[in-house]
Amino acid sequence: MPEAARKIPITVKVNGQSYAREVEPRQLLVEFIRETLELTGTHIGCDTTYCGACTVLLNDAAVKSCTMFAVQADGAQIATVEGLEKDGELHPIQQAFADCYGLQCGYCTPGFMMSALQLLSHIPDPSEEQIKKAIAGNTCRCTGYQNIFKAIQTAGERMRSPANGH
Repeated sequence: MPEAARKIPITVKVNGQSYAREVEPRQLLVEFIRETLELTGTHIGCDTTYCGACTVLLNDAAVKSCTMFAVQADGAQIATVEGLEKDGELHPIQQAFADCYGLQCGYCTPGFMMSALQLLSHIPDPSEEQIKKAIAGNTCRCTGYQNIFKAIQTAGERMRSPANGH
């Protein structure tokens, strides 16, 4: 059997759900998420790591899923934008992006949200400089970034609120 046709078994936990699948060694993580698991919120933008539209959390670290093979995620926990919403309620990050006009076309938004989640998980009240550094690997061609900064700051405030269920 040709090398490329051989499949490798992997097990991952995505948004809290376990999946066991066989993948080709060369299948990218973003393709696995979108095509195999049919979680299409993670976008394919540039295929060169520049835009960040494919950003997911892999074991709580923001990674560009277009730069990893699915086999490299074997045994990992992955969070995608679909995992933010709980029981029909938007996550504070999602709600803040909507409330603060932190999105326009929306193509880059899932990557920004996942980068924001990593940041706010580690630094609940980030400065603008910390936000800039955290989202430096994400590109938006529509918003001018100011509303994205505002959305991340607002999400942080909401996530720190004791009334928040997330």
